Parts: sequence; C-alpha cells; structure tokens
Amino acid sequence: MGREFTTIARRCERAVVTAYGELRALGTDDFAAFGACTTLYRIHHPEASLNEARRLVAEWIDHHLVRFQDGPTAGCDCPAEPGPAASH
Repeated sequence: MGREFTTIARRCERAVVTAYGELRALGTDDFAAFGACTTLYRIHHPEASLNEARRLVAEWIDHHLVRFQDGPTAGCDCPAEPGPAASH
C-alpha cells in the first residue's frame, strides 16, 4: 500500500486515505483501521455525524485503495488545498 496520495485535494480525505493505507500496511485489521480513520475524519469535521463519517471514509477507501481511481470523489465541503505540498 505504498501509493502516494498528494494529488488528493482535500486535507481530510488525504489524511484518511493515507492513515488507512499505513495502518493496514502495519498489520492493523480492516475494522480497526476503518474505525481509526472514521475518528480521524471526525477530528477534521466534529460537526459530522458518525454515519456521515463512516460513509465518506468507506467511499474514499473504496475509491483510492480498492478501485485505485485518481479522479475527484464525493465528500465534504472542505476547500481544495492550494497545492500538493500544503500541510494541514
């Protein structure tokens, strides 16, 4: 799971996908990694419901790590980063 995700425009989406990939690479089981990433999303978006967070995390993981797609995804209303080198 050593893919680079600097092309993901949303900070929260990039953080979630990167964290999930790294947790799985370290041997964390799918359910625990998914739970951790749901929590991570809610740190970025405390206003989000648990169900909304779970739906977005699942969609992003499926899009980037299951289907290996690079295009834009549905998601939150975060503004896009000004460039791939920007940090959170």
